[in-house]
Amino acid sequence: MKLAGALVLLGAVLLLTSEGDCGLCPVIEKKVDLFLYASQEEYLEYVKQFEDNPAVLEDAANIKTCVDNTLTEDDKKHINDVIVSL
Repeated sequence: MKLAGALVLLGAVLLLTSEGDCGLCPVIEKKVDLFLYASQEEYLEYVKQFEDNPAVLEDAANIKTCVDNTLTEDDKKHINDVIVSL
């Protein structure tokens, strides 16, 4: 589950980054940081700025809970390192 979650997150980031060498979009960088390290409440408050569909927010909460319960701090650091290096 850990590897699958990491691959899904990495794939999403790869799809959302530009083809230029300008680094990660600041909005996505903040979302990834909140997704990996913030509380569920902080993450959902940020997501609500861009999305108001209750089903999407519920799914975001479920995914955040899964990440918080399954990934270790080392896992999160490795995922963040890969994303930042893009």
